[in-house]
Amino acid sequence: MLMIDHLVFATPDLERGVSEIEALTGVCASPGGRHPAWGTHNCLAALGAETYLEIIAPDPAQPEPAAPRPFGLDGLPGSRLASWGVRGDHLERLVRAAAGNGVRLGELLSGSRIRSDGVVLAWELTSPPTSIEAGLIPFFIDWGSSPHPAGSAASGLSLVGLRAEHPEPAGVARSLAALGADLPVLRASEPALVAVLDSPRGRVELR
Repeated sequence: MLMIDHLVFATPDLERGVSEIEALTGVCASPGGRHPAWGTHNCLAALGAETYLEIIAPDPAQPEPAAPRPFGLDGLPGSRLASWGVRGDHLERLVRAAAGNGVRLGELLSGSRIRSDGVVLAWELTSPPTSIEAGLIPFFIDWGSSPHPAGSAASGLSLVGLRAEHPEPAGVARSLAALGADLPVLRASEPALVAVLDSPRGRVELR
């Protein structure tokens, strides 16, 4: 069973995304930091002891990055639950094994950011820009020795469930099974990732 590390809520504007999550759940996400290589910044809300919601947006204070921003952020018309990450280690070996099962996770990337308290977080992950199946196939992340972001994120939310929706669910389900991901996939007219959260405003769906 894969361990969900975090959910990615992509938004054109960080303040807007934080306000949307607060309106839905009653929880105001805490400041995260800037990603210099991506030209993005984020805010976070814990979904458990080692699981969190990342609200990520283009950072207007940074220059345009050399490559497209991840999670479809460039030209994004509205906010959406764009992807999900799962905990992993030995990522090179994992990428090779996934390719052997017909799932291409993309190249390995390294990232870092500085928390508002000055603590540096560093990680390695499989490439989110791959956006396999509209974000329904997860990326993998290894935090190494960095403290997990959920520990310093705003509290009040818990993740109850996660599902995928897709016009051709069987193909997505096969790819997920090849990665060991036990995620329900329902038939729907458009691809979507849907999280069920317990919040101060009751049980809500985020998509």
